[in-house]
Amino acid sequence: MAIVNSSGYAHVRLTVTDIARSKAFYDAVFGWPAAVDASDRIDEPGITESQADFYGGTVYQTPSGALFGLRPVAPTGQRFEPDRTGLDHVSFLVDSRDDLVRAAEELTALDIEHGEVTDLTAAGIAILSFQDPDGVNCELTAVL
Repeated sequence: MAIVNSSGYAHVRLTVTDIARSKAFYDAVFGWPAAVDASDRIDEPGITESQADFYGGTVYQTPSGALFGLRPVAPTGQRFEPDRTGLDHVSFLVDSRDDLVRAAEELTALDIEHGEVTDLTAAGIAILSFQDPDGVNCELTAVL
């Protein structure tokens, strides 16, 4: 028997180097509404240490009900490393493989680095990988 009976993820928060740049990126890619946004207070003393103020970050409300947050506390110039302990990538569900093809075209138009749409038939999914401004590996996933 499992220790915890959980129905899934409540939220994910990424550490970012530049909140304005990261917000602009995720706004352009997903367009989700902000549930909480303290990024306009990033220059206030102590804000990046304040849990109550969401560390001066932004939390998006996704259509599934889960939250996706950005925490601006990483040192300037630092890049994401998927080969270190912790996060490898974040994957976001889309409705269809056609959505992946359209997303690849839009990412190209916005000059956002991305891979090709790849069918992983053994897993029953197709994926499209792309990188955020800090090099975090993001992925779009569609059930085949």
